[in-house]
Amino acid sequence: MLKNIIFLCVLSFASANVFANIGPDELVRKTADDVISTIKQDKDIQAGDTSKIYKLAEEKILPNFDFERISRLVLGKAWRKATDKQKTEFKYEFKNLLLRTYAVALSKYKDQKIEYKPLRMKPTDEIVTVKTEIIQSGGQPIDVDYALAKQDDGWLVIDIIIEGVSLVTNYRSQFASEIKKNGMDSLIIELAKKNKTNDS
Repeated sequence: MLKNIIFLCVLSFASANVFANIGPDELVRKTADDVISTIKQDKDIQAGDTSKIYKLAEEKILPNFDFERISRLVLGKAWRKATDKQKTEFKYEFKNLLLRTYAVALSKYKDQKIEYKPLRMKPTDEIVTVKTEIIQSGGQPIDVDYALAKQDDGWLVIDIIIEGVSLVTNYRSQFASEIKKNGMDSLIIELAKKNKTNDS
């Protein structure tokens, strides 16, 4: 389920760095065009070149996420109880996990289309939701919503909701179960194992 969520969200979001200081909806639109254009123009990526796919994910997707805030959200109470060392190690492994998951998603792009819904936002809003819809040939449209938080120089993603399923809530449930059974260090070890497996 989680891989399907990541696959869909990748279609709609790329690097915010190039488009700093614009509205959150315009950011999503412009950067989606950027990442899709890159895929369409690069035959190596289309053919499954792992190194290029990872580079695309790292440069055009991950910079849009507030990993500090997302890490706090997915760990909940466990974040407050964790040591500084555990927090640093968790963020490193969690970020790598997402990188590898996004890379797999990028390799599966097959000309899906994106429609953007009108943004409802007040000038004073610090967190907004950008709503999009993924149009798939032969399949039902999929709702993809992005929760973005305002930063000093733009906006960053803090959650993604696919058909009502929150990325943060999904991970929180998985991680809480592991922490409850075996502790924070065990979760970090398990994430590291997954990342190592994906590297092999």
